[in-house]
Amino acid sequence: MMTNLFSVFDPSSNIMNLSINWLSTFIGLMLIPTSLWLIPSRSTILWNLIINKLHEEFKLLIGKKKINKGSTFIFISIFSIILYNNFMGLFPYIFTSTSHMVMTLSLALPLWLSFMFYGWINNTKYMFAHLVPQGTPGALMPFMVCIETISNIIRPGTLAIRLAANMIAGHLLLTLLGNTGSTMMLSLLPLLMFTQILLLTLESAVAIIQSYVFAVLSTLYSSEVN
Repeated sequence: MMTNLFSVFDPSSNIMNLSINWLSTFIGLMLIPTSLWLIPSRSTILWNLIINKLHEEFKLLIGKKKINKGSTFIFISIFSIILYNNFMGLFPYIFTSTSHMVMTLSLALPLWLSFMFYGWINNTKYMFAHLVPQGTPGALMPFMVCIETISNIIRPGTLAIRLAANMIAGHLLLTLLGNTGSTMMLSLLPLLMFTQILLLTLESAVAIIQSYVFAVLSTLYSSEVN
């Protein structure tokens, strides 16, 4: 019995006090057949099409003059990791790793720190100039520097919280509705099942959208330090 609504997100499975819930991040790798990588199939063709589309879009976001060969594949990899973990969390009794700040901050914070170190070391003047938007009146410049600095510092937090909160919200709603099934009238059960299916479809869309948003925002942040 749940003592807390958020207990569904707690890492509870363990062996000798070592949490094994995080193994859900690697379960899917065992489900992928080896032949998938050797024989061109519909799934590989579809995935290659998605990667090519993302590559073209990220190239435009970074800028063709600033782009280095292969730099877009960092963000494509992040998109793939988050998408995979989001979808693994939709299966029953599988731990949703992306609903925890440990996972999302581990992705967002190193990215942001690497962008900041690169920008301040290699493009110091540009980074200082970026703190004051073009056309800002002289009297407002000190305030704009404070606002831009704060908005820059909270970026990894907003990236991490956005992803975790969106994954938690949908799962909580599914859990709440699912728990009402045992006390509901039999005539209303078909309506509950239909609602759950709709919510699961919405969660599948959220899983794709949130991984895409995370990757796109990371790309935009990287383009600002060049």
